[in-house]
Amino acid sequence: MTGSLMQIRFTTTWLSGWICVLTLPSMVLAQQAAALNPPDSFWQPTRVPDRIVLTWSEDPATTQSVTWRTSADVTAAAAQITIADPGPDLEKTAETFVAVTEPLATNLGTAHYHSATFKGLKPGTQYAYRVGDGQQWSEWFQFRTAKATSEPFSFIYFGDAQNDIRSKWSRVIRAAWQGAPKAAFMIHAGDLINTAETDQEWGEWFGAGAWMNAMVPNIPVPGNHEMARRGTARQLSHHWRPSFTLPQNGPAGLEETCFTLVYQGVRIIGLNSNEKQAEQAVWLDDLLTKNTEKWVICTFHHPMFSTGKDRDNKELRAQWKPILDKHRVDLVLQGHDHTYGRTGLETPVAAANAGTGANARDTFTGTVYVVSVSGPKMYNLQRHPFMPRQAEGTQLYQIIHVNGDKLGFEAYTATGELYDAFTLTKQASGPNSLLEQIPDTPERLRPPVAAEPAKKASDVLK
Repeated sequence: MTGSLMQIRFTTTWLSGWICVLTLPSMVLAQQAAALNPPDSFWQPTRVPDRIVLTWSEDPATTQSVTWRTSADVTAAAAQITIADPGPDLEKTAETFVAVTEPLATNLGTAHYHSATFKGLKPGTQYAYRVGDGQQWSEWFQFRTAKATSEPFSFIYFGDAQNDIRSKWSRVIRAAWQGAPKAAFMIHAGDLINTAETDQEWGEWFGAGAWMNAMVPNIPVPGNHEMARRGTARQLSHHWRPSFTLPQNGPAGLEETCFTLVYQGVRIIGLNSNEKQAEQAVWLDDLLTKNTEKWVICTFHHPMFSTGKDRDNKELRAQWKPILDKHRVDLVLQGHDHTYGRTGLETPVAAANAGTGANARDTFTGTVYVVSVSGPKMYNLQRHPFMPRQAEGTQLYQIIHVNGDKLGFEAYTATGELYDAFTLTKQASGPNSLLEQIPDTPERLRPPVAAEPAKKASDVLK
């Protein structure tokens, strides 16, 4: 082999090697992008049940609702249930409940959604169930009914998931489950997804919760991103009602978006802050007037006191806060502002969020308002002197404990670090007392963006 030929071959090999090295990062990035954005076929339904989710439409002590999805090939479906047993022969004692089936036309085609409500269950009992069409069944899942009396329990609360759900929100719901593996249910304060009618995003939300959704009941309320624009109006996503089986005991026209249920002595109220606020105000006032439960927790999407910079919901606050104050609602769980903030027992009584409103205090109601975010979309923080703890640029989940006369609240970061905590205690008369338990964890605030230095006249002329 001549020297020149060897040099040509060496040069070719050297160039090929560098081409491979230079190409490898782009190949890896492309593979990563494909993994985060699977093809449409990844989200297509099959005859095998998926998107299985537990909710309640009636009494949590004696009923349990379940909803799931299949391809349109499945026209008749059912759910089977039995008291959970250590032995494997669950089919022998299972009772079959015929499901209601409805089609849903999506941007990926038509799917069938099925729902069933197990009734006549025993309070405080562990059950096993599965869903399917008689040939294709899901795995067996387990859940426990609520007790008929006011027993201690814990639950999880999430602010907006909304964006990058599969890649960046999934870790939060899974960390929350690690922190509270025996949680009674999960509350989602709206904006579960970003684009109301995009089936892929709904698939991401269900995929992030995966089997947890099938074992821990969910209580979701709609946010503004569950509202789809149709002409000049915004209406609830076509996905909402087929995906969840929720109570229909709210005002007419707001079925499964405004509702109430009672879990072991705690009244949970879900409100739809997107529409018909006046009708809900009348319903809420009447409901709370008749309420006999010790604790009342409300959840809705748009905050009474916004924590996102330059945001406010004064019209909503004018309609709903007087009712919340009047009935001394204990805890209000919200989302929307992609930051974290919570009040003490004092909140502004004026209509504005800041200015004169921040100086006038209402010390008589005992209500704590919380705004939180669990997904990766972040806003700049609006600071409030009446909020003892706030955060920005932070994904969080919250665990709430109810035990007799005490309600404990804990906010954790996505990495499981305790970020905020307090305990409410019921008093014989008057508002709750509040014990602050804020940890030593420094407040998480994003550094301000540095202003560009002023340019010299000589620089401008260059």
